[in-house]
Amino acid sequence: MSKRKPTPAKDLAQREEIIASHIKEILETMDEADREGLQGTPERVARMLMEEVYCNGDPLEAELDALFVEKTSAREMIIVSDIPFASWCEHHMVPYFGLAHVGYVPHEGLVGLSKIARLVQAAGRGFTIQERVTDKVADALDHVMSPSGVIVVIEATHTCMVVRGVKAYSAKTTTSAIRGVFRDSEAARVEFFSLLQRSSRHV
Repeated sequence: MSKRKPTPAKDLAQREEIIASHIKEILETMDEADREGLQGTPERVARMLMEEVYCNGDPLEAELDALFVEKTSAREMIIVSDIPFASWCEHHMVPYFGLAHVGYVPHEGLVGLSKIARLVQAAGRGFTIQERVTDKVADALDHVMSPSGVIVVIEATHTCMVVRGVKAYSAKTTTSAIRGVFRDSEAARVEFFSLLQRSSRHV
């Protein structure tokens, strides 16, 4: 993975001002700029985009750099399910959000359970697509731990399908990325989904 250098704070403030000016132009073009409720909206939108969407450096790379892999003799499946995440569709620049389920079979190393959640959230940062987030989480764990297998399943609601186009309010999109033993062994896949279903029934 190529590393992106963080942007200086001065440049970040300048970018926020530029975004706010463009949002103001959009509102003016839509004859909405003079409405009382939209006063201050360009600045609020710019601040949100810079704080919640803009990637100052590579969030996933930063998480991987801080990841500690603990040696282990364990070889049983580990699953972290119902990890909440949110991202922004790169096609329409609107949010999508949902839950990620991550399983792996250790080979010689373990990572902290909270670190898996952090990887999911870091992979979803910025404008991207769900398929890429799913693959990035699987590839990151595969690279850093060299486990016997990794499986990542993400279920998400895309607001680009809810508020525009087909307006499919209840539609969900499911993606998966499968590596190692989960790809090669049907029994491993069956065990993962069985444990996942059992976990959801006890929520």
